[in-house]
Amino acid sequence: MYKVIKARVSRVTKEGTLFHALVPNESLTDELRLYSDNGLFNGELRIDDGRTIRAKQRKKAWATIGDISLWNGDDRETNHWWLKIMYMTASGESKFSLSNCTVTTARHYISFLLDFCLEWNVPLSEPIINRTDDIDAMIYATIKHKRCIVCGAEGEIHHWDAIGMGRNRNTYDDSGHRKLCLCRFHHNEAHNIGVKAFEEKHHVYGIIYKE
Repeated sequence: MYKVIKARVSRVTKEGTLFHALVPNESLTDELRLYSDNGLFNGELRIDDGRTIRAKQRKKAWATIGDISLWNGDDRETNHWWLKIMYMTASGESKFSLSNCTVTTARHYISFLLDFCLEWNVPLSEPIINRTDDIDAMIYATIKHKRCIVCGAEGEIHHWDAIGMGRNRNTYDDSGHRKLCLCRFHHNEAHNIGVKAFEEKHHVYGIIYKE
């Protein structure tokens, strides 16, 4: 279920932040009973910052749709139509337009398009790191799809935080270590020049990855 709400922070507790939320002009008592567990609901919080999509975001979205069109042979408008439907179905987002949607919606849609390209190995006309509008989301996506964050080639996990000498990498729990996905060439480069120089050169970094 997707609803637009107005929310206000109530207080911060040891468990997290409490909100008071209002769904304007709707009574959802019966609907919410289907999702309720002792009056509690699981959901996702997205903040609408009130800003409209930027020209740079629009350019990134259409450029990615254009790359998908070159890959599958359909025109851009057709691809945009079914990709929007896929995105809205997956995210619960309401109908939107790249002409006047919010900055936040544009950011999520671009990440969705790039995730699609990674999953289906769609060639991009420029490095994926230049195309993304959310670097953290793209580092996560490239780890998930085993693609190099720098060049998009088939990749392998690089531990941003060194595991250390003498540890068995097959049995050691590295879930608390930052990592990213790099191809063999960029993996070697990261080891040769060090993570700090690698970050400055390619503008990427390691994240804690949880599936």
